[in-house]
Amino acid sequence: MSDMTSQEKVRIAAHAALAKFAEDPVILDVREVVSFADYLLIVTGQSNRQVKAITDGIDEAVTRHGERPIGTEGYHEGRWILMDLNDVIVHVFQKEVRQRYDLERLWSDADAVDLGLDESGDREAIS
Repeated sequence: MSDMTSQEKVRIAAHAALAKFAEDPVILDVREVVSFADYLLIVTGQSNRQVKAITDGIDEAVTRHGERPIGTEGYHEGRWILMDLNDVIVHVFQKEVRQRYDLERLWSDADAVDLGLDESGDREAIS
């Protein structure tokens, strides 16, 4: 394990997701709401193949920074993949599944965080 902060980890995960053309990234600060994580990252992919590619990209990026996911659920189907990065939980959805479960509403007590992500910027630049 690295000594990376949870904010650094969610930033790396978000940039990796955007590098795989993930859409509508939302980062929620859940530190005041739950004890099992600091941040939730929610992104959308257009197909099961893209959802898997986004997840793979996040895995590769955090691994390069000395972290490993604790677990990943839903990879086989690729409609909703949950990735546990210990203090950061990542949800990669297909659009209709994201709309159905509406995690942003479910976690409405958490504050959305602007980490300066630029969806239109250099998708290959992962800090």
